[in-house]
Amino acid sequence: MSMNEPAMPLKNSFLEEVIKESKVDIRACYQCQKCSAGCPVVSAMDILPNQVIRQIQYGRREKVLTSGSIWICASCHTCSVRCPNDIDFAKVMDSLRHLALHSGMNAGEKEIPVFHKAFLDSIKSAGRIHELSLILRFKLKTRNFLKDAGLGWQMFRRGKIKVLPQSFTGGKEVKEIFNAYEKGATR
Repeated sequence: MSMNEPAMPLKNSFLEEVIKESKVDIRACYQCQKCSAGCPVVSAMDILPNQVIRQIQYGRREKVLTSGSIWICASCHTCSVRCPNDIDFAKVMDSLRHLALHSGMNAGEKEIPVFHKAFLDSIKSAGRIHELSLILRFKLKTRNFLKDAGLGWQMFRRGKIKVLPQSFTGGKEVKEIFNAYEKGATR
């Protein structure tokens, strides 16, 4: 630890909150930086993956939950596979997104959390993704109707976007999973 780095707080409620939410003990991280070195989207992040862990360890809740990095993470699990201490960092990032959504803080990336919610709402309502309804939900929430309209039309013409969702028999089970999660999240 350098002289400029503050000592980790003895009692860190944010660290404990992240561990409880993710069920991943990130205290084992010794900053080898393998997670950051292997991350395919690190160049777009405002805080490197290893720095996210360090910020959590220092209790910097607002800095982490308002960062763009937690939304840019592709959840590819490269970081988790590379970690010598078997820290499932992708799971931590997913938990940080969940905490950020419920914190009321403004996200570092404005449209990604909106897309995230539209994506989950689409799965919850239909049991699977229907691209057209996902796009419509996202565009309604962002009020940015014309952006990417040309690309959408090309995808529709090529049959990549269907007007009606495909039939799916597991919708009831998917809704039960969402309901069970939401009941557990409120306790």
